Amino acid sequence: MTNKENEKDGIQEIKDLGNSDLSRRGFIQGIGGAGAILGLGGKAMGAKAPKDADGNIIPGFEKIKEDPNASKGWKKVSDRKIKVGIAGYGLCSFGGAFFYQSHPNVEVVAATDLDPARCARLAKAVGAKKTYPSCEEMIKDKEIEAIYIATDAPSHARLATSALLHGKHVASAVPAVFGFKAEEEAEDLFNAVKKSGMKYSMNETSTFHADLWLKRKQYQAGALGKIIYSEGEYYHDFGPNGLPGYNPKNGKIDVNGWRRGLPPMWYPTHSNAYYVSITGGRFTEVSCLGTPGLYNEHRENQWKNPFGTEVGMFKTSEGGISRMAVSWDMKNAHGEKGRVYGQKPHNPKINGDRPSLPPGVGAGGHGGSHGQLTNDFIESILLDRQPTVNVSDALNMTVAGVIAHKSALKGGEWMKIPQYDL
Repeated sequence: MTNKENEKDGIQEIKDLGNSDLSRRGFIQGIGGAGAILGLGGKAMGAKAPKDADGNIIPGFEKIKEDPNASKGWKKVSDRKIKVGIAGYGLCSFGGAFFYQSHPNVEVVAATDLDPARCARLAKAVGAKKTYPSCEEMIKDKEIEAIYIATDAPSHARLATSALLHGKHVASAVPAVFGFKAEEEAEDLFNAVKKSGMKYSMNETSTFHADLWLKRKQYQAGALGKIIYSEGEYYHDFGPNGLPGYNPKNGKIDVNGWRRGLPPMWYPTHSNAYYVSITGGRFTEVSCLGTPGLYNEHRENQWKNPFGTEVGMFKTSEGGISRMAVSWDMKNAHGEKGRVYGQKPHNPKINGDRPSLPPGVGAGGHGGSHGQLTNDFIESILLDRQPTVNVSDALNMTVAGVIAHKSALKGGEWMKIPQYDL
């Protein structure tokens, strides 16, 4: 389908990286993204892209040429340099993959990872002079103004809450909260943001996909009216050997880590962004179903989760419906994609280009979103504004998924979703 056909139908389909129908500039930034990890961003991640247990490059980290025009039109908002500490290198080397070390308004002063070898690699990649044995210790450093938390998912909320209460701005990898204690963690995190007055941003990569950003700009301009129906999908077949994750039992990254048997809807934000990040609206109720997983990890895991695929129907705050799906085992299904249908047709005259990036900051992986997320977070501090994915958006996306999994365990029972609005 061409852009003109999409415009005629009033819908822009959000497709996989490399198959998207994008604007010219958006396309260049999109394909330029992941290459930064091996090109300009090579110093951040080393020579090899991260791979899963079957030896395949993890989606979003493919080697693609960087866009030389990404900084065209960029305007500096301040000469100030934010002193940043980075936590976590892990399977995907995320601590070094978001261009903090290249941003003109950032000085990376400290790094940490629970594994000493990974900690050393992270410090070298981002140019940090100080290292700490844990994020808990790094948070106490009074020199640090902001912390990027790229640790394992179960630790995100706890570390973010602690950092906020220590007076640090926080950017966190997804999801914002996790697992059985997610609703309790959400209350703590939300209250920490309100009490501290610090900025909190969740690095939801789908938010800055070129096509999603285009729809966001369309919606904000009133071109679409209310969203009647939307869909979001995050498909990533882990395969029979699973996807490695941090294992607290041995301190290693292996297939018996936190990702083993992970309920799909506990990692929902890559799909849920296709409504929340477009509209700023909220999911209010959900009915979800799951299918038994194909692999051994779905038959025995620490989360007592039998599902490899979960699909939820969500009611939205503007009276619409959203279908959101996450799958770890469907064949020939991959990527982060979505569709949006409004009351009005798409307006081709509205500029939907993503913001320009500072010189030296690459677009990065996951559809050219990495650099955008970092720049958005840093500018939210410098300009004293809310990040694009603030705590309210982050918690609605994440907790909606947690409630959806509960619904799936009960055979699709409709459940209300808590609201966390600043």
